[in-house]
Amino acid sequence: MAEIKWQIVQAEFPEDCNVIVGQSHFIKTAEDLYEALVTSCPGIEFGIGFCEASGDCLIRWEGNNQEMIDLAVKNARAIAAGHTFFIALRKAYPINVLDRVKNCQEVCRVFAATANPLQIVIAETEQGRGIVGVIDGFPPKGVETEADIKGRRALLSDIIGYKR
Repeated sequence: MAEIKWQIVQAEFPEDCNVIVGQSHFIKTAEDLYEALVTSCPGIEFGIGFCEASGDCLIRWEGNNQEMIDLAVKNARAIAAGHTFFIALRKAYPINVLDRVKNCQEVCRVFAATANPLQIVIAETEQGRGIVGVIDGFPPKGVETEADIKGRRALLSDIIGYKR
């Protein structure tokens, strides 16, 4: 019977970044995610790290900002699970690009799209590694009040720029 080893990988990225972690199925993922991101949001800065699962088994990378590329590759290397990708974003939010990422032909699933502290739960067997799930942020501390609702709506409309 195969043995499973469990690991938690802490994603590392600065506070001014958002990340997207997902799984795909083909070497062309890096190029197609690049096209999806660069055409989604003017001014976006990003890097993509994609863990190839067969053949050369390399971490493939793309992006338009070297710091974001280095960050994506560093996190992809730490995750080290076949056919997974790590996108680091700056000057954009996941909501600006997530539909395009999910509609990329190679993308099978998105595990997380966040600016919160993020842990990736990894299972490892003799064959390789896979993402089991993610821990995104922290547990709830309570239920929002009327004042919290006003604050949430103000954040969305005044700070982020979404109208209500």
